[in-house]
Amino acid sequence: MRSSCSPSFSWRSISARSSRCWSGRRRCRNRQRFATPWRRWRRSPRRSVSATRCGSPRGRCAGGRARPSPALDGYRIIQLTDLHISRLFTARWAQAVVERANAAGGDLIVVTGDFIDGSVAMRRDDVAPLRRLRAPDGVYAIPGNHEYFFSYAAWMQALSDMGFRLLPNAHAVIARDDARLVIAGVTDLSAPGVGEAAPELALALRGAPADAPIVLLDHQPRRARDAAARGVALQLSGHTHGGMIVGLDRLVARGNAGFVSGRYDVGGMTLYVSNGTGLWPGFALRLGVPSEITRITLTRAREAG
Repeated sequence: MRSSCSPSFSWRSISARSSRCWSGRRRCRNRQRFATPWRRWRRSPRRSVSATRCGSPRGRCAGGRARPSPALDGYRIIQLTDLHISRLFTARWAQAVVERANAAGGDLIVVTGDFIDGSVAMRRDDVAPLRRLRAPDGVYAIPGNHEYFFSYAAWMQALSDMGFRLLPNAHAVIARDDARLVIAGVTDLSAPGVGEAAPELALALRGAPADAPIVLLDHQPRRARDAAARGVALQLSGHTHGGMIVGLDRLVARGNAGFVSGRYDVGGMTLYVSNGTGLWPGFALRLGVPSEITRITLTRAREAG
């Protein structure tokens, strides 16, 4: 029986209104979830998040965050994370994910780590469909902890060869008319354990334009408060799988600074923690916590007064 490990892609529809950059309620419970057997791949809803940006007339807004340009209003980011492509989730599954992500209408696609479970030699054919991910502003990614379990250097080279723009302690600048948006990424907390570079947000942001809002890709959500303190506007994370089973989220929260699933306001920064797109084969079960492909839409808040 493989049904127990099948993902259930969902849109999450969330709206927010705030004078702060990309701020919102601590958690939003307006969730719509629909199951999709992985063998059949029926059309199913995804999860959508509306992130509201500040409308301050000054150059910066609450918390020192850069004021975004109106040109970014309606900008869409598609987030994939925790794919865990493996013997359970093979090339056929990866191709279905690609088709759904490409059809979501994003301006940018990001993958926030844990692409695989297995070596490059084992998973090369199964990850191959991911090279067909397409978005107008490109496809960016960071490593998760599982990339470090299976020859980090080999996987980073393989993903780069597939067309991913990798951001390990680095950033890129997206231009839209007169607007700029910083997409920054960091390595995973597990990196030093295998002799690789530790996550360093200061390094990732070195040289970034001061007047551009920052979207941070960080596989694990536990350091969100540090990111907020550095002026990050929006952090996208995964890792937790949403707790996998209703009730287990309380245990998972203890190892992740209380952040498990959905949207949180963290010191004026919005943190979004995805339930993940796939499943870890070591615990291939979800009960009441569906997998997701997430679409984040940046919307401009109403001007005060």
